[in-house]
Amino acid sequence: MAGSLNKVMIIGNLGRDPEVRHTQDGKPIANLNIATTESWKDRNSGEKQEKTEWHRVVIFGPVADVAQKWLKKGSSVYIEGKMQTRKWTDAQGQEKYTTEVVVDGFSGQMTMLGSRGDNAGGGYAQNNEYNQEPAAAKPTPAMQPAPVTNADAPFDDEIPF
Repeated sequence: MAGSLNKVMIIGNLGRDPEVRHTQDGKPIANLNIATTESWKDRNSGEKQEKTEWHRVVIFGPVADVAQKWLKKGSSVYIEGKMQTRKWTDAQGQEKYTTEVVVDGFSGQMTMLGSRGDNAGGGYAQNNEYNQEPAAAKPTPAMQPAPVTNADAPFDDEIPF
């Protein structure tokens, strides 16, 4: 049997400003809530429908500081990381589980989408080596176009199979 893969890719918008805290040794940890929305046209009514999913994202290391400095509520961002579930105990002693996307020095990246003018990011990209370079110094055309989806394409009921 082949190995396994734990990889998550999300393009969405922040639902609130990043929350950044620091470990005892001063390393930053950023928590993000990212919304992804899919839309489609209802077959029966013809009306546009939407469904939004919320994703918890935890970013470790220097890119957490970048997220705090450049991201804000509404910012568009691409996140690549791994899915992780952790168990914790709340104030009442109840065991709880949280599933989140983790971006750390071993896996993942964060790319801010949008322009400098909309404060949605400065064009910085973060990969698993924590390389941070301005987009002006290293252009990445793949970051510019919006993702292509078939959500607005007409549905073809005449499929022959």
